[in-house]
Amino acid sequence: MRSHALADERMPTRSKLSALWASVMFCYVYGDYFELYVPGKLQEMLEGKMALGTVTQGMLFGTASLMAVPGLMIFLSLVLPAMAARWLNIGAGLFYAAIMLLILLGGAWAFYMLFAAIEIALTLLVVGYAWRWPRTPEPSA
Repeated sequence: MRSHALADERMPTRSKLSALWASVMFCYVYGDYFELYVPGKLQEMLEGKMALGTVTQGMLFGTASLMAVPGLMIFLSLVLPAMAARWLNIGAGLFYAAIMLLILLGGAWAFYMLFAAIEIALTLLVVGYAWRWPRTPEPSA
């Protein structure tokens, strides 16, 4: 008799972290895309305004730098040495969870708050998986 049970294979920590960062990035992109439908948002953009003030090269450079890190974490989680990947994921995960918490507490449209809550959960999962990174067993003497 053949078994139809599916094998539940263990996923490496690096793959989990990379997948979580990819999910975070999708939420960021969709949240920002949906925000374009908020009445008046496109007009503000045309007038050179954004949430933190008037658009400048420095403001856009800072925003781009802030948003580049989660995208880079998809790759870095896979290729950095384990200890560096662990601590970078813990630090970045806490930092981005805190940023989204500020947005959540600051109030926004319901769709954006939903994305913020999901992003907080995902980045805290990053922290949890990185914190519990499996250890290599000690060699027997």
